Order: sequence, then C-alpha cells, then structure tokens
Amino acid sequence: MSWNDAAVPAASAGPIEKVLYEVKKTIVGQDVLLERLIVALLARGHILVEGVPGLAKTLAVKSLAEAIGGEFHRVQFTPDLVPADIVGTRVYHQPTGEFRVQLGPVFTNLLLADEINRAPAKVQSALLETMQERQVTIGRETHKLPNPFLVMATQNPIENEGVYPLPEAQVDRFMMKVLVGYPSVTEEFVVVERSLAPAAVIHRIIDPETLVQLQQQADQVYVDPSLIEFAVQLAHATREPARIGLTDLARYVTFGASPRSSISLVLAARALAFIRGREYVVPEDLTDLSLDVLRHRLVLSYEALSDEVTPDVILQKILANLAIPEPAGRGR
Repeated sequence: MSWNDAAVPAASAGPIEKVLYEVKKTIVGQDVLLERLIVALLARGHILVEGVPGLAKTLAVKSLAEAIGGEFHRVQFTPDLVPADIVGTRVYHQPTGEFRVQLGPVFTNLLLADEINRAPAKVQSALLETMQERQVTIGRETHKLPNPFLVMATQNPIENEGVYPLPEAQVDRFMMKVLVGYPSVTEEFVVVERSLAPAAVIHRIIDPETLVQLQQQADQVYVDPSLIEFAVQLAHATREPARIGLTDLARYVTFGASPRSSISLVLAARALAFIRGREYVVPEDLTDLSLDVLRHRLVLSYEALSDEVTPDVILQKILANLAIPEPAGRGR
C-alpha cells in the first residue's frame, strides 16, 4: 500500500493506515517523516527534525495531532526565551495572597519545539525532565504530562549565527533524528496546485485513548534475542570500530552512541513492525531505522569535520561490516 495513493482507505484498513491517509490530505511526500512520527508515537519517543524552512515540518505534526484528536502546542524558540515560558511557573494571585501554578505549553499531546537551537542551553535543558520523566516540577510540586506525549523539535541546518548547540544530554533523549529533504518536481507541483484551493479539513480518526491502546499492542510485538544482540553490537561498534575491523574510523569518532541508543533502536523497530502489520521484528526493521536512531548520538572529531565525514557515512560502513542476524523464530 502506498501512502501517496489519494484514494479513500478501505473500511478494513487499520487505524494507523487511516490516520496516515487523513494526514496525506495536506502533506505531499514526506513519507519517511510521517512514518517516523507514527513510530515515535507508538514507541513513546521524541523526534528531532533537521531541514531547511518550508518543508511542511510544522504542518505535518499539526495535521497528525488533528488526526489523532490530540492537543497540539507550538513553541517558537528564541534567544530571549526563559524556562518558565515552556514548563510554566508560579504566579502571585493578589486577591488571595497565594501563589498559583500556571502550566506551560508542554502540557499537551504533541509539542512542536520550533528551531530549538535558537534558545540558550538553560531553556533547552528545561525539556530534559519533560522528555525523560514526562513530568514537570514547579517549585515543590510535580505535575504529570498528558498521555500520549511527543516532542518534535526542528532545527535549521543552514544558519550558524544566533544558534546554540544542543546539550548532548538532551540530544540523547531524542529517539530519532530525521533529515528532511526537498520534494521532487512532481511532489512540488502537487504542493503548489493544492495551495490554490482551500486547505483540506483534517478529521479526527482516533482519540488519545485509542492511541494508548495501540501503544500497548505495539508493546506485544516479539523481538528475537538475536536482534537485540545486533542492536547492542551496532552501538558498541560506534564506540570501538576497531572491534569489527574498521580501525580507520576510530580517529573520526570522539564518543560513540550511548546505551540509550540500543534501547531506542529496539523499541522503534518494534513499533515499525507493528505499523507494517507484523507481530514480530525482522532485521529490516532495525536496519531501516539505524541511521535515524544513531546519527545524532555520535560525537565526531575535528578530523571528521575537516574530511567531511558525516555520521551517516560512519554508520553505513559499520552496518556493511556487521553480520545481519537471521532469527530462528518468526513469532513467539
């Protein structure tokens, strides 16, 4: 089944397919981004999206929020932003003489952190507890975030002035980093053609409660131990490439992927298998997501920058030298 098909989905289609068809009313192309967004929702992860302006990143997550019936908030990150603008703060209420908690925009189902690298580190770090613990501490009170909850952050790769690098601790909490490219000529023609007509109305296909049930169903997808071992070996190879015969890569990698990357890869692969209609994970689920899960977790040396070696190049060489397992069982 192609997501580019504009036909109305059949009644027998699952809820995920119906959501994707609905989002496709406003989004042309960007199949990888949409698939990764669904994967992140089912795996309870967060996404960092890198792409130039005008590629429908904001529209994609907003349309997805409307299709799942969730609440959507957008925060435009700027240099003068403070943590209270994101998570909330205590406000003095003069008539009663008490301080009241005013919750910030993070209390939503889908949060778009637009141009996250334009805010200083203290603002970016305010999202650490939000993304990992799914809660916010204001004063002495802790407030739980809605369920489901997804952070989609965007950053512009073509500007270097007025931006701040993301702290490594925060980057590691993003399950995936997706690179969004320009549309093809045909896709761009359709985009312009659609802009001449009124915008399509996105209808709610499911609700947040149904999405939570789908998350629980995705949790039941079987992962063979050999595939878990492959994910661990892949993460270890980024730290010690000499172990798999890639001694020349060692000078390019200062720090490899953290253990959180192995967890994220297996969880994301399980969600991807569920989307593809399987009750078990196959090696292709892991390899298809490897670059998205690992590319932002590699800290490259200055030598890599001077030689124009990217994380994707390193990961592709590692994948080419790792033996892809063939699980003995295709189910429980």
